[in-house]
Amino acid sequence: MSTPIDSPDQGGLATLDRELEELIREESVEPGDHERFSHYVKKDKILESAITGKPVRALCGKKWTPGRDPEKFPVCPTCKEIYASLTS
Repeated sequence: MSTPIDSPDQGGLATLDRELEELIREESVEPGDHERFSHYVKKDKILESAITGKPVRALCGKKWTPGRDPEKFPVCPTCKEIYASLTS
């Protein structure tokens, strides 16, 4: 009879480790223009991020952790275009 230690692919810690690694990859912050632009994000998501430190996803799909004054940067053209199509 085999035990979980004998066959780690059957579950146990090996499965948990793989699932955790996948979650970390999904939550990773994307490099790119988020430093150059302000992005549109739901206000409640920004508040949640401020409390939990979790990244947010902008209308354009950019994922990052907010932490600077958005008034000092131009609005992301993609976010602006998507927002305009939603409000018209």
